[in-house]
Amino acid sequence: MKAYYFHGSNGENIVTSDVPSDIEALVAEKRHELIEVVSEVDDQLAESFLNDESISSDDLKMAIRRATVSRKFVPVYMGSAFKNKGVQPLLDGVVNFLPCPTEVENHALDQDQSEVKVRLSGNPAGPLVALAFKLEEGRFGQLTYLRIYEGIIKKGDFIININTGKKIKVPRLVRMHSNEMEDIQEAHAGQIVAVFGIDCASGDTFTDGSVRYTMTSMNVPEPVMSLAVSPISKDSGAQFSKALNRFQKEDPTFRVGLDPESGQTIISGMGELHLDIYVERIRREYKVDAQTGRPRVNFRETITQRAEFDYLHKKQTGGQGQYGRVCGYIEPLSADAATKFEFDNMIIGQAIPSNFIPAIEKGFKEACNSGSLIGHPVENIRIVLTDGASHAVDSSELAFKLASIYALRQCYAAAKPVILEPVMKVELKFPTEFQGTVTGDINKRKGIIVGNDQEGDDTVIVTHVPLNNMFGYSTSLRSMTQGKGEFTMEYLEHSAVSQDVQMQLINTYKASKGTTD
Repeated sequence: MKAYYFHGSNGENIVTSDVPSDIEALVAEKRHELIEVVSEVDDQLAESFLNDESISSDDLKMAIRRATVSRKFVPVYMGSAFKNKGVQPLLDGVVNFLPCPTEVENHALDQDQSEVKVRLSGNPAGPLVALAFKLEEGRFGQLTYLRIYEGIIKKGDFIININTGKKIKVPRLVRMHSNEMEDIQEAHAGQIVAVFGIDCASGDTFTDGSVRYTMTSMNVPEPVMSLAVSPISKDSGAQFSKALNRFQKEDPTFRVGLDPESGQTIISGMGELHLDIYVERIRREYKVDAQTGRPRVNFRETITQRAEFDYLHKKQTGGQGQYGRVCGYIEPLSADAATKFEFDNMIIGQAIPSNFIPAIEKGFKEACNSGSLIGHPVENIRIVLTDGASHAVDSSELAFKLASIYALRQCYAAAKPVILEPVMKVELKFPTEFQGTVTGDINKRKGIIVGNDQEGDDTVIVTHVPLNNMFGYSTSLRSMTQGKGEFTMEYLEHSAVSQDVQMQLINTYKASKGTTD
């Protein structure tokens, strides 16, 4: 029941006074409304409210805290970041209403027990468990913000990055006060500190080595969409590379690679918007204008049946030749297999000397990087080597590597390969009056509707749609629903495309290669 005024260029001078008389009645009405809402989720306040007892400011604060900590109520604050108005009350709200570290249950994932959830006590006497949740480019290099969930971290300690396995010394430990730093010697569970000179990525977990816990899952989804990107000005190449390196550390789902054929830089991520944001951040934070190519979906290839191979690679040139023969078969891996590529050496005896086997595996792996249908990676394939032949003089690692690359190409077509495309789980929410139009559009995009619900005047639809058919969908949805529709999209799985789509993709690939049947 107070009025707050923020003076000064950054709203730093707060003046508190009584509520102006012209809005006194409205403020009293809103306070009554607030008490009513909190009473619905807090029994203690409800009792006072129903008995018509007067409710003090402290009673209301305690009730809001209890309801917020039990996650039944969300306090919302007014404010303006532009003129820094309302920042101080918001920070007071964080102190007054949000739980302290011991009131929250945190769970880590035990990497030794295949990511079983482990409850963390938040005890400083426990083993160190800390999460790098934010990276910042500071004057002295990378500044890593750590939240300590358990244990103690001290300056000069050795800590282990569980995600990479690297052992690192803590050179400098600081407590952050906005943009000012205070050097400290140690920090305990429940605190947030920053560390200099540690090379890590956002989401990495550090421990003292006695446990192998991570705070976030190490299973990062594969990117589903790629985009060619390059700086418009040749002079900004260094800044451009710096930006991409930093973003990769910040976000494990963002990848950067080179297209071996065109030499272009390819960025990959979880969707159109994800990549658009990074292109915008390159421009805003690093002042580099970048141009982008057409988005490209990350297809995969796989085989559907067993096929035999028997290939002899023989080349005679003046001097030492090349000789390597590999025999065996390829077959699809089961859907629940832990890996996407498996190589088994079933040779009995010494038909191929054992020192050449790694080169053969390398050759098959390399061949799987680019399938014969549309040049995308081949996955869920098991390659079994059963026989072969070598030459005392002409056999070499290169000869066997080439033999295995050609062997896979030779038997690939017989294994009935198919193209897999990323399928997205799309959740749509829009006014019910547009249901016919939106559903018709989903069917046109070859979507399968798996859920249909009502939420007040809105319809909520869950559907599985191939990513290749989702380009520009936000614009179409807006125009179909007069701007009232919204959608979220996440990766679901890679599944086989229909026969007509497969032929279309193969023909497009062949045309781009400049060859026709």
